[in-house]
Amino acid sequence: MAMTRAVIAWSLLLWPAGLAAAPAAAEDPEADDEGEVDLHAFVSQGFMVSTANNYLAKSDRGSFELTEVALNASRHFGSRLRVALQLFARELGPLGNYRPRFDWFLLDYRHTDWLGLRAGHLKVPFGLYNDSSDYDPARVQILLPQSVYPTTSRDYLLAMTGVEVYGHVPLGALGVFDYGLYGGTTGVDLTDSASSSTMTITSADVPYTAGGRLLWEPIEGLRVGGSLFATKIDLQTTTAGMPGSFHLPAELWMASAEYVRGGLKLASEYGRWYVDLESNVPAVPSSHTVSERFYASGSCEPLAWLSTGLYYAGEFRDVEHRTGARDRYRHDVAASVRLDLHPHWLLKLEAHYLIGTADLTPALNDNHPPAQLEKHWGFFLVKTTAYF
Repeated sequence: MAMTRAVIAWSLLLWPAGLAAAPAAAEDPEADDEGEVDLHAFVSQGFMVSTANNYLAKSDRGSFELTEVALNASRHFGSRLRVALQLFARELGPLGNYRPRFDWFLLDYRHTDWLGLRAGHLKVPFGLYNDSSDYDPARVQILLPQSVYPTTSRDYLLAMTGVEVYGHVPLGALGVFDYGLYGGTTGVDLTDSASSSTMTITSADVPYTAGGRLLWEPIEGLRVGGSLFATKIDLQTTTAGMPGSFHLPAELWMASAEYVRGGLKLASEYGRWYVDLESNVPAVPSSHTVSERFYASGSCEPLAWLSTGLYYAGEFRDVEHRTGARDRYRHDVAASVRLDLHPHWLLKLEAHYLIGTADLTPALNDNHPPAQLEKHWGFFLVKTTAYF
C-alpha cells in the first residue's frame, strides 16, 4: 500500500510546472542579426544537507547530487522568425543521471508585437517564473518556492509539444497586457518512475495539455495576472502481477503578483490545483482532491555583487484536511544569499526551516511513509554556477 501511495504521489507531482529558459540574450525577440547563431551555456554544482528526513537526495548525510549543465542556441531570420533550442542534463538525487535531453526547441514567428506564433516543444507559460526557473543567474534563490515550482517535476512538465499564440499589447494609460495561449501534449519519461515488486508503471500517456497565462502591467514594475494549466495523464500499471490503470485529469489555477523597483523585488502567488483520480485498482479508490499552494517572497540587492532573499511557502495537499497528519502539509521559510564573484560566476547559500512532510518520498527515506518522518527539520544548500 505504501508503494501504491508513492506511485500516486509521483503522478500528482507531475502537475506543477517548472520550465526551462534560455538566458535573456538568447530569448530577445527584438534581435534581428540574421545569420548569427547566439550561443549560451551554464554549469551548476551544488551541495545539500538536511538535519532530518531525506529530500531530493540522501540529504541527511550530505549530497553533491545537485548538478546541471545546459547549452542553448538561437538564430534569427530577419526580425520576425527565430529558431531556438536547449540541450540539458542534470543529476538530482535519483533523477537525471546526466542523461542529455532537449529541454525545448521552437520555431517562433512574431507577426507584430501583439500577435506571435510558436510551434515545437515549447516552454509552458504558468505562474511568474516558469520561463526562467532552470536558469540559476535569473534569481537569488537556489530553490524557487517548492509548493509552486517543485524541481522534482521539471523533467515531466518542462515543456509541451504543440503551439502557442502570444502577444504584448500596449493599452496606453492602462499599461501593458501580455498573453499566451497554448495547446498540445506532454511527454512522460518513465526512466525515473517509481516501481517495486508490488507495483510498476508500465506506460504513461498525456492525451492533452492546454491553458494560458494573462499578465497585466498597469504601472512600470508591477505585474498581476493569472494562469491556467489543464492536462490529463493515463497510467498503465501492474500490481502483484495484475494489470491496472489510473487516469488523472487536472486543472491548475494560479494568481500572481510581482513588484520590482531598483534592486527590490516582491512577489506572491496563490493557487488551487484540482486533481481527479480515476482508478480501477481495488486497493486505490477513485478520489477528487483540491490542493492549496502559495508563497510570499522578497529580495533586495544592497550591493552590486550581493543579493539577499527571503520567502515563506505553504502547501496543503487537501484543503478538506488541513490539519492532522504531518504529510498533509508543508511550511517552508527560506533565506538566501547570492554573491556575484565575477560577471560569469556566482555563489549561493540557502537555509530552509520546514514544518511538515508533504512531498517527501518513502523511496528516499528507507520506505518510511512521510507521516512517520520528522515534523520539524532543516535543509541547507550551497550552489555555484558559471555561465555565458
